[in-house]
Amino acid sequence: MEKTFILIKPGAVSRGLIGEVIGRFERRGFRIRAMKMLRVDNELAGDHYDEHREKDFFDELVGSITSGPVLAAVLEGPEAITVVRKMMGSTNPMAAEPGTIRGDFGLEIVANIVHGSDSPASAEREIALYFSEDELV
Repeated sequence: MEKTFILIKPGAVSRGLIGEVIGRFERRGFRIRAMKMLRVDNELAGDHYDEHREKDFFDELVGSITSGPVLAAVLEGPEAITVVRKMMGSTNPMAAEPGTIRGDFGLEIVANIVHGSDSPASAEREIALYFSEDELV
């Protein structure tokens, strides 16, 4: 079984979409191995978006993820990374297919409802940023 990391972003939290997003993953068969609500500070946001640090939109990403509470979770299931990303849809909600999380609920590219790891290496790195080993069940 593969693990992946998801982060339900502040805009989705403020719109009351946590249950909808988590429910879609659970109905698909993914198991929640860890979950917590938190506020991301600038340091964690910088670490989270480290690969974008030198890009023009880095500050916008940090500003968005630190603008309110988020829900971080670790999901587990067969081919979790690939399947979760497909369920989320295109990063740009305007291009995301209907039926995907971003296609159904996304309004803008930066605040696009949910983040999901894009590779086994990023899943491992992101899980470690948000959860200690003893928090994974």
